[in-house]
Amino acid sequence: MVDGLQIGESFVGDGAHAAHVNTVFGPRSGPAGVAWSTALATPSSGHVPFVTVLRPSLPVKPLTLFVTKSAPAGDEHGLLIWGPAQAGIAAGVAEALADGIISREEADTHVIIAAVWVNPAASAADEIFANNRIAVRAALENGSRGLPATDDVIAARHAPANPFYTPKV
Repeated sequence: MVDGLQIGESFVGDGAHAAHVNTVFGPRSGPAGVAWSTALATPSSGHVPFVTVLRPSLPVKPLTLFVTKSAPAGDEHGLLIWGPAQAGIAAGVAEALADGIISREEADTHVIIAAVWVNPAASAADEIFANNRIAVRAALENGSRGLPATDDVIAARHAPANPFYTPKV
């Protein structure tokens, strides 16, 4: 962990409703805080970071910046990003706080950046919510534990695969 910075990753589910979440967690006074503020202040076409809320006027703690990995493909896709995906991220962060993955002290001194993928082909709001809730909590826990283990990375080097590509070795 550099300057208290934790980076996590998680992929949950399959098909169009899978959730892929990357997290950056660290003190507001460090690199995570600078990145959080910079991202919020510099939106780009199709990528408008926003503060994740449990409900209007109740942001989750630690303050979490939701960053889309792809621009909304249309109004319905945008609603799935801003609705169930955001709600899932908020609930998963709150769950990580309740479970002690994030301490109560860190709730007021740290920030989270959540980079979130919602497939344009997705349509099942409840599945999107559930997968993002699990994925962000897992990403935060993975970051707190320094995962993946270096030995696991070395062991997997000859057989990399992901949901979009598996090499014929």
